[in-house]
Amino acid sequence: MRRVLCSVGVGLIVWGAATLVFSKEEKAKAGPLTGTWECKSRGGSKGDTPFTLVLQQDGEKVSGSVSSAEGGMEITSATFKEGVLEIRLETPEGNYVLTGKLKDGELSGDTTKDGNHEANWEGKKAAAPEDKSSR
Repeated sequence: MRRVLCSVGVGLIVWGAATLVFSKEEKAKAGPLTGTWECKSRGGSKGDTPFTLVLQQDGEKVSGSVSSAEGGMEITSATFKEGVLEIRLETPEGNYVLTGKLKDGELSGDTTKDGNHEANWEGKKAAAPEDKSSR
C-alpha cells in the first residue's frame, strides 16, 4: 500500500511540474508586435524621419523603446487592442501618442503631440536575426 501511495504522490508531483512548465511556455508566447520595427515618420516639422521601435507584447500590454538619430527612450505606456497599437511617450518637449493599425504585417498610423496632429508614420518588422548556433 505504501508503494502505491508513493507512486501516486510521485506521479502527481511530475504532473504538477509538467503543468507549470507548459503554462509558462504558453504565457511566454510572444504577440505579433514583439520584435524590432524599422519605421519612418512622414510630414512632421523635421521632414521624413526614420526611427526604430523595439517592442515586447504580452496580450494587450506592450512595452519597449523607441530610438532615432536624435536619441532614444523607453515607452511610457502602450497597448494593443483590436488590431490597434497605441504608444505613449512623455518627453520634456511634450506628450506624444503614436497610434497605428497592424495590417498584413505592417504598422501605419498617426502621431500627435499634446493632442495635435504631428505626422503620419509607418513601419515594417525587421527580419529576425539568424540563429547561428543551430548549424
